[in-house]
Amino acid sequence: MLKKSDGAELAAGTGTRVVPLDRARTFITFLVVLYHGVINYTYFGIGGDRMRWLGFDLIALFNDSFFMACMFFISGLFVHDSLARRGPANFLGSRAWRLGIPYLVSIFVLMPIAYYRYHVTELSFPQFYRHMVTVGPWSSGSAWFLWVLLALNAIAALIWAVAPRAIPALGRLVDGFRQRPMAAFATFLIFSIVIYLPLRLEFGDAAWFVPGHYPLPIQTSRILLYTGYFFTGVAVGAISLRGGILAEDGELAKRWMLWLTCGLAFYGVILLLVYVHHSVLPDFRSPPLWWHTAYGLAFAMFNAAMTFTVPALFLRFAQSRFRFLDAMRPSAYGIYLVHFVPLIWLQYLVYEPALPVFAKFAIVFLGTLFISWGATILLRRIPLVARMI
Repeated sequence: MLKKSDGAELAAGTGTRVVPLDRARTFITFLVVLYHGVINYTYFGIGGDRMRWLGFDLIALFNDSFFMACMFFISGLFVHDSLARRGPANFLGSRAWRLGIPYLVSIFVLMPIAYYRYHVTELSFPQFYRHMVTVGPWSSGSAWFLWVLLALNAIAALIWAVAPRAIPALGRLVDGFRQRPMAAFATFLIFSIVIYLPLRLEFGDAAWFVPGHYPLPIQTSRILLYTGYFFTGVAVGAISLRGGILAEDGELAKRWMLWLTCGLAFYGVILLLVYVHHSVLPDFRSPPLWWHTAYGLAFAMFNAAMTFTVPALFLRFAQSRFRFLDAMRPSAYGIYLVHFVPLIWLQYLVYEPALPVFAKFAIVFLGTLFISWGATILLRRIPLVARMI
């Protein structure tokens, strides 16, 4: 529910949090849980349940086509201020604390508990755990984002240590687009195409780079996309998190509806190409180069448009109250970390019963969200954990 805020605590720019950007990050976390909640009930995704609905494919495709790139962009926004305040060594130590330790807890504790039910194995849990670590597969689940983000933060710290003027200079370059939002959007569209399309044509969109059986995966075609969006966020945040391009009354925020319209148009092209792939092309398994190129272009432009839309929307309505998101904000990181455990166990719980697909989805999605939320609230009562998540 959207209501005008009468509390100073929700005014953007107060305190140590930048509320609109915090809301944007929380919104992406919500989309991650939603995506994982619907994916088991899709026709053309990785749905494993016999109960399926084509509408869930549309939700899954929409989210997967932009949300992680947008999350890397938002994560990059906070890097400059933290580097300037802490210095590269202390910055990297704090990132290792907040990203590295949760990643290790995820791959050694949370994901084994989750995937023990996913693989529906006859092995005991200790046997499964030993096989996972020594032979594989050793899945990282959603924790893959943590190690990639930590690696990108380490690169940013190295750049700051070696060439401390480079990031501010990049920020000034980006800030030159402050009063030219259309030029900024066009430039970001081209940038997105350049960093995504070549790898997409070379590897396709389904390939993952995984060293051995170790839980360090990253989607091959999106390596440069995630890196480029992260450092674009670093550059944007280098000028100001409360002004410049990110000003609440700035040109970017004022045009949030235009960015959203462009995003929906590009998503429409993606859907058209998916239809052509499934219903028109003679060889479903081997689409021609023109199709791969068109899909890659539409995907890159959709990423760009939605990465403009999400922060612009929350900046434009910074003085409004989003009750659900504002309640979720303190727990968003914890929800992201732990949600795979209730997700997979709930999917397993409702797999056999002949429930309607919407009932299964509701149980899995709402159960995952609120169990993760409640678990995070309890975990944050532990002072050491609260400083981490």
